[in-house]
Amino acid sequence: MGLKSLIPESVERYINDVVTRETPAQRGLRDETAAMERAVMQISAEQAALLQLVARMIGARRAVEVGTFTGYSALAVALALPDDGRLVACDVSEEWTAIARRHWDAAGVGHKITLRLGPGRDTLDAMLAAGEAGSIDFAFIDADKGGYDDYYERCLQLVRPGGVIALDNMLWSGKVAEPEAVASDQETAILARLNAKVRDDARVDMALCSVGDGILFARKR
Repeated sequence: MGLKSLIPESVERYINDVVTRETPAQRGLRDETAAMERAVMQISAEQAALLQLVARMIGARRAVEVGTFTGYSALAVALALPDDGRLVACDVSEEWTAIARRHWDAAGVGHKITLRLGPGRDTLDAMLAAGEAGSIDFAFIDADKGGYDDYYERCLQLVRPGGVIALDNMLWSGKVAEPEAVASDQETAILARLNAKVRDDARVDMALCSVGDGILFARKR
């Protein structure tokens, strides 16, 4: 799988393959996905470790993920949840999430994860309609970039005060820092606008980290 971090490749390989902790189940899923044509959609081991650490630091019990792919990020977060914890994983692909289900069950966390197949907006709206606003501790967004702002707003309603939202790909291979790219590419422009929006959002505390392709963390006040 091609790497996508902004740091030198040798350093990225060292972080992901030498230093970062992974269970055998995590490594097995990462290796299987790395052989796939769309492998670049998988987050790195260091990103997964960071998400897992944040979930543990805030004592997360309930989480939601928008964009699951083959389930590596969901596996990392589910491992951080208590045995009675719950992660709602949203995706549109039955093919990719079938791989995820297999590895979740093999890792012993399948009972913690509820997979919802369908548009992420619909799933989040259904959770809000069911009275789940303010009940989520941790949210991870890694889906279609055109929907990021909508996902952020919905997750902000779902997350409790003190809860955390993490958004992946917020550096977009560095393109968000290139005025020409922001002006000419729709996805780049969307992410650049959202970075600025969250920076100025009085509802959250935030930090944009240059881990992987950029993870933005927003803590609800």
